[in-house]
Amino acid sequence: MIVAHTNEAEYRAFISNKKNEALQSRIIVLPVPYNLKVSQEVKIYQKLISQSDIQDVHIAPYALRVAAIFSILSRLKESRKQGMDLIKKMKLYDGEDVEGFKDKDVKELQAEAEGEGMSGIDPRYVINRISSALINQDTSCINALDIMRALKDGLDQHTSITKEEKEKYINFLAIARKEYDKMAKKEVQRAFVYSYEESARALFNNYLDNVEAFCNGFKVKDPITDEELDPDEKLMRSIEEQIGVSENAKKSFREEILIRLSSYARQGKSFDYNSHERLREAIEKKLFADLKDIVKITTSAKTPDPEQLKRINAVVDRLINSHGYCPICANELLKYTGSLLNR
Repeated sequence: MIVAHTNEAEYRAFISNKKNEALQSRIIVLPVPYNLKVSQEVKIYQKLISQSDIQDVHIAPYALRVAAIFSILSRLKESRKQGMDLIKKMKLYDGEDVEGFKDKDVKELQAEAEGEGMSGIDPRYVINRISSALINQDTSCINALDIMRALKDGLDQHTSITKEEKEKYINFLAIARKEYDKMAKKEVQRAFVYSYEESARALFNNYLDNVEAFCNGFKVKDPITDEELDPDEKLMRSIEEQIGVSENAKKSFREEILIRLSSYARQGKSFDYNSHERLREAIEKKLFADLKDIVKITTSAKTPDPEQLKRINAVVDRLINSHGYCPICANELLKYTGSLLNR
C-alpha cells in the first residue's frame, strides 16, 4: 500500500488525465480539510513559530488569534440557517456560546456545508506573512495590527487568487479587525478596571443584594437611611444589558446567579467577584462604561498630567505583569484603544 498526499488542484489534474484511469479505480481518496477551529489554528501557528527563526520575537496577545480568525473565515461556507453569519458559525465551531444557538446546531451546520475547509488561507501563508512583517519592521515585538497589515499586503503578491477572492479576503480582514477592536477594548477595560477593583466589588455586591431581594420577593435596605426599598431594577438591567441579557431572559439569569450563590454557601465557599465569569464581565463593562470619559482622556492625552500618567503606568504594568504584553505592545494597545474610544 502506498500512502500519499497532495492538494486538491493537483488531485483534480491527476484524475482528469485519461492515462491515469487504471490507477483511479485503485485509489481510496480521503479528503482532509483545513482546521476550522480558531483555538486550534492558534496552536498550529505557535507550533510553526517555535520551529522557525522568529521564535525569539515577542508576539502580542491576540495577534495570532486575529490571524486565525481571518484564516478560519476564509475556509467557512455561508449557512442558510436563519440568523447565522460566519462569525457566529466560527464561534460555534470553536465551542463558544452563541445566543440563540446550541451544540446541536453545529452538526446541522456541518451537514449543510459539504466540502467545507477544502479551500481558503493556509497556515504557511500566515507564518510567511508574519516573518515578512518582522523583516520589514526590524522590531522585537509584533502585534495584531502589524499582522493584519502584513496579511493584506501579501494578497497583492499572492499569484494563485483571483480578483474576486482577493476582495473576499480583504472583507474577512475587515471582520477580523472588528473582532480585534472588541478584544482591545476589553483588554484595556480589564486592566483599567483593576485600578478601580474596589468600586467593581462594591457594584458586584450591590447587584447581588438586589438580585437576592428580587428572586425572594424581599425589600432592599438602604445602607445610609435604613429605608426599605424595592429592588433596583434600573441598576440590575444596566449591568445585565452589558452582556446581552434580554428583558425576557433577566429572570432566569438572576435565578441562575442565586442558585450559584446558594451552591457556594452549601459548600462553605464565598461567592465573590471572580465566581461567575459572565457576571464579572458585565460588572467590568458597566464600570468601564461609567469611567469611559476618564479612560478616553487618559489614553488619548498627548501630554498627560501626573494623575493621568499614574493611571497609564498602572494600566501598562497590569498589561505586562498579568496579560502577557511587553512594554512596546502594551503602550501600542493603549494608543490604539484611545483612538477607538474617540471615534
